[in-house]
Amino acid sequence: MVKKLLGRRSSSTVMILWRPMTLARHAVRRTAAVQAIPALPRQCTPVFAVRAFSASANGPGGQSSPPRGTPPGPAGPFNLPAAVLFIATGVGLYYYFRHEKARLAEAKKQQLEREQQSVGRPRIGGPFDLVSSTGHPFTNEDLLGSFSLIYFGFTNCPDICPEELDKMSTVVDDVAREHGHVINPVFVTCDPARDRVPVVAEYIADFHPRMVGLTGSYDDIKKACKGYRVYFSTPPGADPTSDYLVDHSIFFYLMDPEGRFVDAFGKASTAEDVREKVLDYVARWKQSGLPLSEANAKVKAASDGRPLSTKKELFSEPSTLPSIPPAVQPAAEERLV
Repeated sequence: MVKKLLGRRSSSTVMILWRPMTLARHAVRRTAAVQAIPALPRQCTPVFAVRAFSASANGPGGQSSPPRGTPPGPAGPFNLPAAVLFIATGVGLYYYFRHEKARLAEAKKQQLEREQQSVGRPRIGGPFDLVSSTGHPFTNEDLLGSFSLIYFGFTNCPDICPEELDKMSTVVDDVAREHGHVINPVFVTCDPARDRVPVVAEYIADFHPRMVGLTGSYDDIKKACKGYRVYFSTPPGADPTSDYLVDHSIFFYLMDPEGRFVDAFGKASTAEDVREKVLDYVARWKQSGLPLSEANAKVKAASDGRPLSTKKELFSEPSTLPSIPPAVQPAAEERLV
């Protein structure tokens, strides 16, 4: 038993003495190996050193792994802040150009108004409430959005009214060939006692398919004529069933899409004269960027769902009662000459 213990102790002693000697020999060998490697320039890095650094700095697959707790960086040049800036810039430019377009349109509109006022044009036009040849109520607002040429006359006129309506229809077609249907031709009777809805509808059919024919009660016609500075006179005590003439102003009026007076054309104006002026007005309106809709007032009044007029007397045959007051004459300063 004692020998076994002595034998184990002696083995441990040998191991303790042998291990330092072995480590010393390995150190000598490594030193000799390093000394055998040729010296490299200072600026060069040994390949094994680069590889050792890469292997220690990169994660699996050779990709760099950021330290723990570091927030992820941008994925590329188009990141979230850049996207927000891009969208904000686009929205800003959109509203800027939209504002500039509206400002320029308003400036051109004011310029047109100044030009119209500079030549001393009278205030002509205004609200009216009449009945169209289709039997539907029709007001001045139904003409907004497009230009209008408005003529006041009567269906029993032997020569002047047909000539003026032919001239007006020619101008409407000429302008339509260049700018499309942007003018509503309008006929307003000055003889409401005889010109009922069916009579007006039959009369205007001979001139233009888009023509709006308007009639109404005596008071409504009187109000419209006064607004447009139109003079008309019926013979005193005239019988609506008889044949008589109505004296009236011979003008048709050009109104812009906002219902404002632009120009008036008398009997001396030829179709060519009227066409050139109207073409110029329409072209200038378009160049200003102001809105301009298709002229379809006649169709719109008959198809937008509005009920027929309740003024039944406008649909019946003229009675034998004398027509009401013989004349409507504006003050001298309101006349167009």
